[in-house]
Amino acid sequence: MRNTALTIDQSALAHNLSTIKNILNPKSPAKVMAMVKANAYGHGVSYALAGLKQADAFGVACMSEALEVKKTCQTIGINKPIVLIEGAFGADEWLTAINQGFGAVIHNEYQLNDALEHTPDPDSFTNIVWLKYNTGMNRLGFNRQNTIAAAKLLHDKGYKLILTSHFACADEDGSPITAQQISRFNDLLDELRHTVSPDALGSLCNSAGIFKHSDQHHDWVRAGIALYGSSPFSHIDAHTHNLKPAMIFSTHIMAVQHVETNESVSYGALWRAPKPSRIGIVSCGYGDGYPRVVHRAFVGVMVDDTVIRAPIVGRVAMDIMMVDLTDTNADVGTKIILWGQDGAPSIDEVATCAGTIGYELMCRTTARPIRQVLSEPLVDNPLSE
Repeated sequence: MRNTALTIDQSALAHNLSTIKNILNPKSPAKVMAMVKANAYGHGVSYALAGLKQADAFGVACMSEALEVKKTCQTIGINKPIVLIEGAFGADEWLTAINQGFGAVIHNEYQLNDALEHTPDPDSFTNIVWLKYNTGMNRLGFNRQNTIAAAKLLHDKGYKLILTSHFACADEDGSPITAQQISRFNDLLDELRHTVSPDALGSLCNSAGIFKHSDQHHDWVRAGIALYGSSPFSHIDAHTHNLKPAMIFSTHIMAVQHVETNESVSYGALWRAPKPSRIGIVSCGYGDGYPRVVHRAFVGVMVDDTVIRAPIVGRVAMDIMMVDLTDTNADVGTKIILWGQDGAPSIDEVATCAGTIGYELMCRTTARPIRQVLSEPLVDNPLSE
């Protein structure tokens, strides 16, 4: 077998969710929406949901994701609200959201009109509208005046309101944009509670906001990357925040080449051996989701139950990569940890070597690696998804 695998640690997911809950205000803790969009950040919805079952709701980007999450929840016996964070794409999707009991963000006049054309079911989560206020990200949401007008219309129709917005720079220290967004959000939330509904709720914090702005947790936080054990900050590692990686990317050495001094390896002859070297040919490449372009990247080589770091040499190909084994006794069949296990690089380290972020690497993992969990599979054939 090729033995390239993504192992999902459900206990790590549960641990990370617990870590987030433990830093919420104990006097009035916010509820936690676990973001499981993009196939649970590449981990696989079928694998991730059991580890996140203590979340108060699940957030997805679109209707197809919502339907998949609901189906998986029913399969494994979880009953949690599901929220469309980009809202419904058209009147038909709004009707589907009503029929399925999904919550939805409203961020434009078309979505607002769709909501106003229907009387909400007071017993459905669709009755709770996540009204998006553009505080400075300038992607989605109403301006201040239109947010107030929309809130009044929705409240009069019978909807319950959650004012929501999204940070642009929450991961940066002392950002004036973040300070401005916080001020704008809190000012408008206070006004809505005084002029529209005293029961209006607020949701502002993403993963970075949860850790950096504990006084802004409000009624709901939206946890994403931190749930999966990656740091939302470029300058702080995940371990500092007591987060554990939920994805272990591993493979094996499929062959070993012996190259002499100054001989090159792989496409473009970008690397040449500085001395006689043993090169491990590893059965993983960008066709599996490992980035093609990395600089000074390492892998973890399992030798006698110890993880030893070894450098990647030459250009990563679609199906294989090359690792310098000269200073190890590793051979064909030796396990290689690409990221996610103690001693091996973290996904954030690999992302830095690739000039990107851990979010992207998680989402770029392909269907080719075997996906498995550290416990029994949740459904008969999750790979069929």
